[in-house]
Amino acid sequence: MRLSITDLHAFRALGYLGTRPLDELTGSDEISEATGVARPYLVRVLATLVASGLVRSRKGVNGGYALSRPAEEINLREVMRAIDGPIAPLSCVSLNWFNDCPEAPRCHARTAVYQRLRDAMLDALSQITVAELSVDVAAGVDYGQCALHVLSPN
Repeated sequence: MRLSITDLHAFRALGYLGTRPLDELTGSDEISEATGVARPYLVRVLATLVASGLVRSRKGVNGGYALSRPAEEINLREVMRAIDGPIAPLSCVSLNWFNDCPEAPRCHARTAVYQRLRDAMLDALSQITVAELSVDVAAGVDYGQCALHVLSPN
């Protein structure tokens, strides 16, 4: 699993929305300005988060975006799954996108490495909430700097 630029943009947008009241919609222009994410890209990220049920939206003059539930109840496991799909390192150990492998019954790496990696990633991501991202936003932390360190595939 690698963090992508899209993941970072989702973290920034969700962190900002987490600082806003749940009953108040925030326009994409405001979110874009506050997070530094270009509005066209931000709108695509938000559409994915809306489709996953993490964010709610309303179109129109008084429209905008808000978290669908309190920031403390949304964890990064849900966010990463919404943005990237499977979190498991391989489909043979994926919980939601499983593909059987003929070598699975005799593959020691599957249980010794791949399942452990999956479980560790899921556990870590489950423990971090959007509320924690909101603390960073309130403190002025710029996740845009993280984009300089995103690893490219080999």
